[in-house]
Amino acid sequence: MTAPRPHVVILGAGFGGMAAARELSRAHVEVTLIDQRNHHLFQPLLYQVATAALSPADIAGPIRSIVSDMPNVRVLLERVTGVDKAAWEVNLESGRTVPYDWLIVATGARHSYFGNDAWAEHAPGIKTIDDATAVRCKVLLALERAETETDPERRKALLTFVIIGGGPTGVEMAGAIAELAHRSTSRDFRSITPHCSRVVLVDGGPRLLAAFPEDLSAAAQRAIEHLGVEVHLNGRVTHVAHDHVEIGGEAIATFTAIWAAGVRASPAAKWLGLASDAAGRVVINPDLSVPNCPNIFVIGDTAACDGPDGRALPGIAPVAKQQGKHVAQQIVATLRGVACKPFRYRHYGNLATIGRKRAVIDFGRLHVTGFTAWVLWSVAHVYFLVGYRNRLAVGWNLLWNYLTFARHARLITGEVPAVHAVPSLQPAE
Repeated sequence: MTAPRPHVVILGAGFGGMAAARELSRAHVEVTLIDQRNHHLFQPLLYQVATAALSPADIAGPIRSIVSDMPNVRVLLERVTGVDKAAWEVNLESGRTVPYDWLIVATGARHSYFGNDAWAEHAPGIKTIDDATAVRCKVLLALERAETETDPERRKALLTFVIIGGGPTGVEMAGAIAELAHRSTSRDFRSITPHCSRVVLVDGGPRLLAAFPEDLSAAAQRAIEHLGVEVHLNGRVTHVAHDHVEIGGEAIATFTAIWAAGVRASPAAKWLGLASDAAGRVVINPDLSVPNCPNIFVIGDTAACDGPDGRALPGIAPVAKQQGKHVAQQIVATLRGVACKPFRYRHYGNLATIGRKRAVIDFGRLHVTGFTAWVLWSVAHVYFLVGYRNRLAVGWNLLWNYLTFARHARLITGEVPAVHAVPSLQPAE
């Protein structure tokens, strides 16, 4: 009788989980891929969905279709509730358990409001397709209601958009909303002109894109201000309500606040009973395994992993993909009797786009800005999409948007929220 093949369970079908599954598809193991959603999402382009440039299907693909050519990989649509390390089992919300020989935890992260979770209702972030379509609805509704609003103060608040967080997501969102509000919609509305809207980008630090070199941060700020975005640095947000955002002692009247200021890892550390850092990420060994459990690996946004310079690795797709490939190779090597090796991240560059023809790229010693950087950013993002259809669709839409400023996905879906009255907009005492 043939001995059963080792069973590898992967929690999460993001960049890290999919990279691990793809690498293990060629190994003599059985793989179970568990995710609470049925699609793999290309998160770097979520802001394009949130600003009506792309449709959700352009940046996502069904997990089962992606792994259809991997005969040793099966997919479970389930929500994980815990891990029993003693029994080597994963607990699911349905009450089922899934045994494992090896476990890869790649469950990602969600927004962090730094202890102010009540702000989430009024300042949503974008981590999922549902998040992005909700933000799209919020932005488009503000424009629609401003078109017919007669009260000048209320109209001004409707046409003010505040993005909180000056990292890549915040900068990209601010630039895209500025183009949407100033250019893309002005020809379709009768009372909204390119000068009616106000876009404010707030960051608590001294510069935008803190992970980038200072010259690229400065270039990004110049580019985004050229689009008409107001940049507030060293701006500590003290309160977020449905009709205003408070930055220090200043209240900015707005019905559209968007959060891009921080993330918190999934509850994997709690499931595993392990130590975590301030962002909830699991503290792991150099080979990405967890302490005292060499058959459990944690990767991506869920892992607290330092780079060669001693600083924590950023929560970006290349890190997760390299980690997923690494742990899959380590599992195969261990099964062959080869010792595990520490993970070493190879940094190929940081990219951030600012509008339709501006971007900044950090290639280490080489820094690229402007239109050239935007072309490289576009090519890289199209190339790494899953599926030829997605690449063609996104490539065509990026080109069309560049030529025409058009944003074809301006659809307001779901139940339309009620219109709030505008109370007094006085800063808190």
